Amino acid sequence: MQQIINLPTKDGRLGWFESVPFRRPMPVQQAEHDEHFDVIIIGAGFSGLATAGRLAELRPKARIALIDALEVGQGTSGRNAGFIIDLPHNLDATDPDVELNTQVRDLNCFAIQRLKRIQEQQGFDVCWHSAGKYLAAHEEKHFSSLTTFVKTLEAIGEKYEILNDNALAKKLGAHYYKRAVYTPGNILVNPAALAISVASALPSNVTLLENTPVREVDLANKVIQTPKARLSADTLVLATNSFTEKFGVCRNKMIPIFTYASMTAPLDDSEISEFKEIEPWGLTSAHPAGTTVRLTPDKRIFIRNTLNYQADLSSTQELLDKAREKHRKSFLDRFPQLKNVPFEYTWGGMICVTMNHEPVFKEQVPGVYVVAAMNGVGVAKGTYLGNYMAELICGKKSSELEFILKHSSPNWVPPDPLRNVGARIRLSFEEHMARGEV
Repeated sequence: MQQIINLPTKDGRLGWFESVPFRRPMPVQQAEHDEHFDVIIIGAGFSGLATAGRLAELRPKARIALIDALEVGQGTSGRNAGFIIDLPHNLDATDPDVELNTQVRDLNCFAIQRLKRIQEQQGFDVCWHSAGKYLAAHEEKHFSSLTTFVKTLEAIGEKYEILNDNALAKKLGAHYYKRAVYTPGNILVNPAALAISVASALPSNVTLLENTPVREVDLANKVIQTPKARLSADTLVLATNSFTEKFGVCRNKMIPIFTYASMTAPLDDSEISEFKEIEPWGLTSAHPAGTTVRLTPDKRIFIRNTLNYQADLSSTQELLDKAREKHRKSFLDRFPQLKNVPFEYTWGGMICVTMNHEPVFKEQVPGVYVVAAMNGVGVAKGTYLGNYMAELICGKKSSELEFILKHSSPNWVPPDPLRNVGARIRLSFEEHMARGEV
């Protein structure tokens, strides 16, 4: 049995999770006794949820366990910015291949429709908002990134609108940005609420086990040891994203990057009046290291920036405090009129990236499957990869699965300490280049 040293932790106050606008419908259940399942899926983020849901559809008599060290919505899937992005993204592959970009768009849209169907069936308020997305620049030197994005959109026949200065300020309630490309298909949500909603829709042959960290694993025999129980399976799926290397697989393929977010308290009537007739919106930066910003439906401002590499996959209070200070500056740069509005939450979370922006999606050894590395677009990509991971396990074939397998070959990255040094230098350089976009 291999010991798992680093386990997921709650880094900071998890704003999306703590502000979920409904009461969770199902109890939290832990692994209490030794048991055998047909399939065990480790990781209850969007990829694990989608794998479990689709497997249960394809194999309704199979006994499936979905296990997570935290509660659903507390992990990476509930700590992102809450964008379900429909288009090739500035953090995703930049290959100008029209066929590739079209296929990525179609897979993202498939994921959106699947999540929308679940959300409508369950009826929970996940703050689902068909708001579109702004890709925006403050500095003119980053206008070229917007031009490149427009070329991609035109090549695949997608609608867009370019807004400048005052026209953009009227949409955002902020005069900070000079130019943006708006696309209409992006969805904004509370990601923790959405994850809980998806978990609540799992069929009865899926057992959800939370607050159940995996302490040891024997991949050869498909056995895992949790604090209270030893579980075994015929098939094991690692939907563990940045923690995948800790299970002894996919070494030197992924780079876990810590990023941080803060969210204000709800704006009061006088503060929200600054956004009169402005709909909730979401914005990503023309530079990948820039700041992501949202005006949420519950009248909060969300700010996300700051990147660092943490080999142990956890943050510290010192790093959280430093990130919060940077968030405060970014917030005041954009919304000086809201200087008295406090942050209510600050938290950390991970983006798992690969050198060539391709995910891990494969059968590692017979009966052990791995899906990881969403490269910053985890809600949509995690959902469609999980769906097709289930189909791969069940032997189903499709052009979509063939495409995913073809584009799931991450490039090699050096091991620590070289990876640590290289990542820190690169992240520092990117944040320096982003400057005004941070």
